Amino acid sequence: MDIVPIVIRPVLGGLVLAATSAAAHTPNYASDAEITAATDTLTALINAALTADPARQKYQAQSLAMQQTGVASATLMDPKMKVGVGGLPVDSFKFDQDPMTNISVGLMQQFERGDTLALRQRQANQQAGAMALQVAVRERELANTLTQLWLELGYQQVAEAILLQNQDLLQQLHRLVRTNYSVGKSEAQDLLNSELQLAKLDEKLQANQQSQRRLQAQFSQWLGSAGLPLHQVDLAANQLRWPNLQPQLQQLANQTEYFNYLKQHPLVQMAQTQIASSQTQVALAEQAYQPQFAVEVMYAHRQADNMMGEPASDLLSAYLTVDLPFSTSRRQDKQLSAAQYQVGAARLQKDDLLLQMNAKLNALLVDRNNLSQRIERYQSRLLPQAQARISAVERGYNNHTAEFNDVISASQDALALALEQQRLLTDINIVNSQLAALLDGFEYQVTAPPVVREQ
Repeated sequence: MDIVPIVIRPVLGGLVLAATSAAAHTPNYASDAEITAATDTLTALINAALTADPARQKYQAQSLAMQQTGVASATLMDPKMKVGVGGLPVDSFKFDQDPMTNISVGLMQQFERGDTLALRQRQANQQAGAMALQVAVRERELANTLTQLWLELGYQQVAEAILLQNQDLLQQLHRLVRTNYSVGKSEAQDLLNSELQLAKLDEKLQANQQSQRRLQAQFSQWLGSAGLPLHQVDLAANQLRWPNLQPQLQQLANQTEYFNYLKQHPLVQMAQTQIASSQTQVALAEQAYQPQFAVEVMYAHRQADNMMGEPASDLLSAYLTVDLPFSTSRRQDKQLSAAQYQVGAARLQKDDLLLQMNAKLNALLVDRNNLSQRIERYQSRLLPQAQARISAVERGYNNHTAEFNDVISASQDALALALEQQRLLTDINIVNSQLAALLDGFEYQVTAPPVVREQ
């Protein structure tokens, strides 16, 4: 959006005062090339931050861990081996004295109820998928946070330029008042007031510098201890390109319900995955009504002779153990009922999330529309009116019908309007960032390192 320049040219002792709005003073913040450069720089910073983000790698590791857990939980329990001695006479402890004495070894294998193993693996995979979606949520959150920091830093830089212009005007006013005071044409209160205004402006400039340093330091959370590189600080801007967001906003025009669009958000997909996992839990609870089997085979070796004086035959035993769920009213029924309630709760959670996100999206679109209208008002009315006022005061000053104080006051008002417009431009881009987080409007591309596994 082009910014209307505001130029003041009152003449005082051959001095020409040129005061412009901050956007006009720093046109690179509004030029297409610089906005594109700022957008590309920010995208590179987001890519670097996401690549090195430990939280993102944590979610990836947890997803892989759940996948491995699913494989393990879908495997039969290890067989159990039993080794022992039976029928050993205690008077002699001899293995060949009594035919009943035997040395036995056996194996037992337990089988899960019904389709429990397959359902466990399915549930683990569903949980792993939810954790993988958490990676996408983290990416959007980080991109949104860095974008808002970048926009605020750009705004503070524009505000600094406007404050410096205001300082120049106040310094000229102070010099004039001091000259007039020295020849008796001004009161002491005028001189003190001009000094006070300069001191207040110095405080604003120091606060601005503090804000800029704080914003730069906040980048260190994602870009390392060095924070934002110095050669990139000056590239910060309070306006960005939104090529991925604009087409989606056009599709949303004249609508108030956006559930179909929001269903693609990873948070909503996570909620849907939770529903599927809860449904799998219901299926697992239903398996509790199935019997559980265990098979045991034992081989017993005997060293003694039988009653006929012949070597006693070895023994082979086989057992089938069945767990029969006859009384289900206090365990299986309650577990199934609890699992079904969880499905209902998961569905309600998803519905509540969609309602919240739909309301947030509506509010953001309302804010964006209002901010656009206010920016247009500044562009079409307020800034031109401020320029017209400055021109009128200029003529009055040159015709000796207006005081130099009036010229300075008109210039300060124009700069204040320019600062307000830059705040609106920043705010609408922050709204765009929040919309991009909802509608997948960012352009980052992550080249993530492999997840480290401890040995």
